[in-house]
Amino acid sequence: MFHHPVTRVSIFIDGNNMFYAQQKNGWFFDPRRVLDYFAKSQPNVELINAFWYTGIKDPHDQRAFRDALISLGFTVRTKFLKEYRDDDSGRYSQKANLDIEIVIDMFNTVEQYNKIVLFSGDGDFERAVELLRSKNTLITVVSTEGMIARELRNATDRYIDLNEIRPYIEKLDK
Repeated sequence: MFHHPVTRVSIFIDGNNMFYAQQKNGWFFDPRRVLDYFAKSQPNVELINAFWYTGIKDPHDQRAFRDALISLGFTVRTKFLKEYRDDDSGRYSQKANLDIEIVIDMFNTVEQYNKIVLFSGDGDFERAVELLRSKNTLITVVSTEGMIARELRNATDRYIDLNEIRPYIEKLDK
């Protein structure tokens, strides 16, 4: 009898990037359904890790949401938002860049998985994705049109547009 090798999956969700992608699309995904769709409902797939990265204003910001993620099995990484002034407009915006944290977790856990699902459209991940692919890691990138960097799309094994999988991952009003 032929034995199917188990695909060991780790999921990395760039929360801030995905917030804008979901806003742009006009619908939000359910973190639980994401885990089900990419790991738990698939035969011969084992979910190894699921990481969620997000910028926060203060220690209490998004506390209920972060607790819910943790109870689903996500490892939640946070970073305080920094305020930036746009010299052209004079406007202030808040930003937290967690790219480094994401890449560190990818390489720190590289022995544990053979497939990654990265929820981000950020072109800064191009080099990390290329290096992981050279280690025979399968990489799926999930983002949306107008927010997926060409470099990242070219570097990945498989690109999935959020709208293509909307029926399986959309947050349904209870």
